[in-house]
Amino acid sequence: MVKLDIAKELSTNAYPGRGIIIGKSSCGKYAVTAYFIMGRSENSRNRVFVEDGDGIRTQAFDPSKLTDPHLIIYAPVRVLGNKLIVTNGDQTDTIYEMMDKQYTFEQSLRSREFEDDAPNYTPRISGILRFDKNDFNYAMSILKSANGNPDSCQRYTFSYNNPIAGEGHFIHTYMGDGSPLPSFEGEPKLVGISGSIDEFTEMVWSNLNADNKVSLFVRYVELESGKAETRIINKNN
Repeated sequence: MVKLDIAKELSTNAYPGRGIIIGKSSCGKYAVTAYFIMGRSENSRNRVFVEDGDGIRTQAFDPSKLTDPHLIIYAPVRVLGNKLIVTNGDQTDTIYEMMDKQYTFEQSLRSREFEDDAPNYTPRISGILRFDKNDFNYAMSILKSANGNPDSCQRYTFSYNNPIAGEGHFIHTYMGDGSPLPSFEGEPKLVGISGSIDEFTEMVWSNLNADNKVSLFVRYVELESGKAETRIINKNN
């Protein structure tokens, strides 16, 4: 698989929707994860990320303009013991609660499907990082309709052991703008990971479409110490 330039992937797609990036820093010292949201409607754009314990949640920037919290207000990031969960919806809570009962990441998602936002049937994308003995592994999942047919939910899980320094994977909800929005296709994209947390955050944010981007979360976890550093950027501030 060809390693892609994440900046180019973002800058050439006006509407990737919501996206998850997971990988290892080029220096090999950090686990890296990022999650961004975008929006086309006023309701979707009226959001910010706020810290919530070890994770984050979305909330309305202007509560008076919130018309429908369904599918847009949720906790994208939660921490369960040595696991970091990141998703594009309230399946974060499903994964957290089920894995707390010793179910696997994949088993936890069997109770969920793509979003009920016809005609888009937006995929549910999820990621998990598991930390152990100064290293980590990760997995990504996508639950999607059968080419826009909601009668069938197609489930894919991708696991990555012994992550390579300077490499990661990127999955997002849409292939681009459209009506209906075309769902992501294929396996997560292999992308390069480089720079400090501030450099990486700025690179991702600056390459997201200026009109459609809403919020960005980035976390670097030092593998030796477990210390986490987080950056949040909100277009509404």
